[in-house]
Amino acid sequence: MHLFSYSTSKRALEILKTISSVKQHLRTLKPQNKSIGLVPTMGALHQGHLELIRQSKKLTDITFVSIFVNPIQFNNPEDLQKYPRTLASDLEILAKEGVDMVFTPSESEMYPEAVMMEFDFGSMEQVLEGRFRPGHFNGVAIVVSKLFHILEPDISFFGQKDIQQVAVIQRMVNDLSYPIKIEVVPTMREADGLAMSSRNQRLSKDGRILAPILYKTLSKCKDELLRGEEWFNIKNKVIPEMLEPLKIKPEYLELVELGSFTSVNNLTPEKPYAICIAAHIEEVRLIDNIIIRTDHI
Repeated sequence: MHLFSYSTSKRALEILKTISSVKQHLRTLKPQNKSIGLVPTMGALHQGHLELIRQSKKLTDITFVSIFVNPIQFNNPEDLQKYPRTLASDLEILAKEGVDMVFTPSESEMYPEAVMMEFDFGSMEQVLEGRFRPGHFNGVAIVVSKLFHILEPDISFFGQKDIQQVAVIQRMVNDLSYPIKIEVVPTMREADGLAMSSRNQRLSKDGRILAPILYKTLSKCKDELLRGEEWFNIKNKVIPEMLEPLKIKPEYLELVELGSFTSVNNLTPEKPYAICIAAHIEEVRLIDNIIIRTDHI
């Protein structure tokens, strides 16, 4: 067990690197009947992560953060290699935020042997992220299920930006009867609308200027839908007008019904929808989405 202290923090941030040390720590907490919040991350922390942490501190007694770049959820080896790793600065940030504990396991600690089991999320594997990142949801589900078993949280916090991933995790929790609540926190954005993401660190100055076009495209689509335009007409208009002139070809741009993530062409009252996009800016793959509530249309 290792302790990390930061001079402006009122208390030391406890850093645990092994499963056994986490279990030992939990044994001291259980008699106190304190609720535990978990914020799973892959590091390279930004304000979006901090909002998850702040929500955890509001809703639970003790906040745990995990930092682990999970290799089995990357279908692109180059993407894994280039994923930003900023552990030292991450720990300083967590200490300032008053996080109680951070779990920073090695790959061999999390996966001492090759993983044999697989999750199958049915139709979710065929749409949006499931279609373009084969094996991604399986890797996410395995690491999150392991973190749930290791850290035993009461509530786990995830961002809306990864909306389909959150749905997959919720399905796993329901199907396997985890006694854990999944709390979804709205996407945090930069002043120009860009969804906060660790991958943004990989953008050049020009790429960073260009990237907010994804959110502008989503907002334009939402406005058109709420005016009664059909989705396919909107999609066929915004891609050549807003994205192609900037040499951006989205992997997907879809209007889906939340829950099933089935693509639709029109809004139906009393149902929630999302417009989802994935595209490469330079060589960086970015995703975003915008929710549409139809309670009042």
